[in-house]
Amino acid sequence: MSHRPHVLYVAWGFPPSRGGGVYRALATVNAFVREGFRVTVLTADRQTFEKYTGVDPSLEALVAPGVEVVRVPFAWPAMDTDLRHWSALRMWAPRQWRNRRKKLDRKDFPEIGYGPWREPLERAAVAVHEADPVDLTVATANPNVDFCAAAVLNARFGVPFVMDYRDAWMLDVFDGGLLHEEGGREDRIERSLLAGASEAWFVNAPIRDWHAARHPRLAARMHVVANGYDPDFAPRPRTTRSERPLTFGYIGTASAKVPMREFAAGWRLARERGGDLDGARAQLWGYLGFYATPNPGLLRLVEDHAADGLTYEGPVPKAAVRSTYESFDVCLLILGAGRYVTSGKVFEYAA
Repeated sequence: MSHRPHVLYVAWGFPPSRGGGVYRALATVNAFVREGFRVTVLTADRQTFEKYTGVDPSLEALVAPGVEVVRVPFAWPAMDTDLRHWSALRMWAPRQWRNRRKKLDRKDFPEIGYGPWREPLERAAVAVHEADPVDLTVATANPNVDFCAAAVLNARFGVPFVMDYRDAWMLDVFDGGLLHEEGGREDRIERSLLAGASEAWFVNAPIRDWHAARHPRLAARMHVVANGYDPDFAPRPRTTRSERPLTFGYIGTASAKVPMREFAAGWRLARERGGDLDGARAQLWGYLGFYATPNPGLLRLVEDHAADGLTYEGPVPKAAVRSTYESFDVCLLILGAGRYVTSGKVFEYAA
């Protein structure tokens, strides 16, 4: 029997997580399986997604058979709203508690919220390798702490690794500036990781080129691995004429970078002008913010424009994406602008 190489794939967010990066992670893992690799996934525990970020249980059915998923416990004190777990310091001096929490988060790895996961993640990676030797590690960010599992296997056992960036660590993809100090701790760690990586993957050419210019000696290792779309869930083109009133729709996560206020103002103006938009509806599907509980400010924005036909319809399971798209007459593509910004929705809409 021929040897099937063993890939360790590291992704904090993996099904049933509903985060934006989960689709890239899921597609990558399934692609490795189709090519004949054995795959083990290191990810956060299910409770983390259920309590804090939201879940899409339908995604788990899409994970290729044979993939072993190892869930590493993840603590997120800043997100814990259970007062029974709070210390006296957090109760009575919340600002001091937050400052102390940030310092603790950055102690092992400079990433607020995720830094403390470094130690349990590295232990889990070593345990996987000792039980079944790993031939290649692929770690995807963010969070960037995911790269630590790859680095420890490389340092201790010589396992080659790939760094898969969904966006960037040092680069602000919206304004093109730096997110962290030049020569600071994040910069030094990233440079060390890139120097040891066999390859680094980026979602578009502008981000790849920015990193290549910053690390010219490593440019040959840097590649574009673009996002795409899943044809099984893409909407079918409509061939019949739409009936009035029209339904406009958006599917996605509305982060602070998504210009929802500008859209709502424009939508109100367009509705007031009547014509084809007389009585039209605009539906927002997905998540308002990155967490399971909708962002209160965005909820108020929707409520303030209810008379304009703007509504929030809630999350969409992956299995229902096609039927939701097919209920729209017009797809709304509401994106934050920036030279380095990329979005998987563009592929879905083009499809």
